[in-house]
Amino acid sequence: MAEKEIHKTYSSKSTVVHWEPKKCIHSKLCWKGLMQVFNPQNRPWINMEGASDDRIRKQVDQCPSGALSWEAIGENEKSQIQNQGSIMKVTVSKNGPYLIKGKVEIEHSDGRIEQKEKVVALCRCGASKNKPYCDGNHSKEDFQA
Repeated sequence: MAEKEIHKTYSSKSTVVHWEPKKCIHSKLCWKGLMQVFNPQNRPWINMEGASDDRIRKQVDQCPSGALSWEAIGENEKSQIQNQGSIMKVTVSKNGPYLIKGKVEIEHSDGRIEQKEKVVALCRCGASKNKPYCDGNHSKEDFQA
């Protein structure tokens, strides 16, 4: 039986934050940078009233896996799209995944195709249970590279 995909949204007057926990690599960059909005001890863990929309958007942009993303409500679509230039950036994280920033198409071994537009974290340790994506298991395996 296929595991149900979880996708949660949190809204303010002008911003919607999307959270897809299956993509999360537990880098902690979200909550370490803006604890008054992103606090894993609270339920719900995202408080859209904790900071300005601009500050929340900047923090979400720090998410290396794309588990967090945002969209503007009532703004021109062009202002919402980020990192969609023709140059794709690949970063090798210390002891972690490959981070690919920009628009990318992933063709899976079963022929399924996914398009990603902001950031995607690809496993390089081999321990992910969600390949080709990183699921944070590199830290449990003490992956060093």
